[in-house]
Amino acid sequence: MTIWEAFKAGFGFLSVIPVGITMEGIEALMKRLYMYPIVGFCLGILIGIITFAAEIVLPTPLTIIAIMLATYGIIWFNHLDGVSDMGDGMTAHGSLEKKRKALKDMSLGIGGVAFAVLLMLLFYSSLAALENISTSIGAVPYAGLFSIASAAIAGAGLSAAWTGALTTAALMAIVVTVAETNGKQAMLTIATFGKSFSEGLGSMTIAGGTRRNFTIGILFTAVISTLLLGFLGIAALIISTIAALIILKISNRHFEGLNGDGIGTANEVGRIITIASIAVILFLLYGGMFWTL
Repeated sequence: MTIWEAFKAGFGFLSVIPVGITMEGIEALMKRLYMYPIVGFCLGILIGIITFAAEIVLPTPLTIIAIMLATYGIIWFNHLDGVSDMGDGMTAHGSLEKKRKALKDMSLGIGGVAFAVLLMLLFYSSLAALENISTSIGAVPYAGLFSIASAAIAGAGLSAAWTGALTTAALMAIVVTVAETNGKQAMLTIATFGKSFSEGLGSMTIAGGTRRNFTIGILFTAVISTLLLGFLGIAALIISTIAALIILKISNRHFEGLNGDGIGTANEVGRIITIASIAVILFLLYGGMFWTL
């Protein structure tokens, strides 16, 4: 089982890209789970390219919808389904067995609907907040590739409208790339520190969450985050990693363990928390309210 097989299987397992996934490839991927953020980075580039184009040709509300459609068109809804399952299990009353049964039940309850809807609202509002704050900033010092790109755009002698549009497009494209990488690292994080309570692909992922795989994965993600967004990327990585560990704690409290639904939830939350945290940091630095006594 080669690294190439694991890399290719990552696309089949984590997206809808048709790569001819096999059980041998899945086994190779589970032994090299550090491929999660690597594949996530590649998928993020695809989403980032679509994001950049959408920012240039579409008005703001449609741009945000286009980014969401691009994300789920490539990644699909498997992990979002995990969020709804977690919602059903967490809101179920009664014993541990009842909670686990609700978690695995194929029917969708009000808890699952509420969790999925709230997550989508957070995704939309985080993208909207990031796009809104990007219109009021220029070059951001120590922000990796974005600093270079925004400085180059500012020095290109374009009109103010085009300078603003290209700067916003560059920021959005880079952030969604980092967000997808962080989402997959969040999956690796929760798998590494989680304990499985059921059999399936989730338990295989948890078994592959070794300290070695985690270390390689988070080092790769840290390098990518630093290169693309500098201090913003590292801050977002730290916050998304903490979010994954919080999800693990919640899963342990409700289900006394972790399964594939919790891992999928970490992916969705890791992606969105990355975008939200960057938007909040930029808002506080360049557009926030200063409180006075």
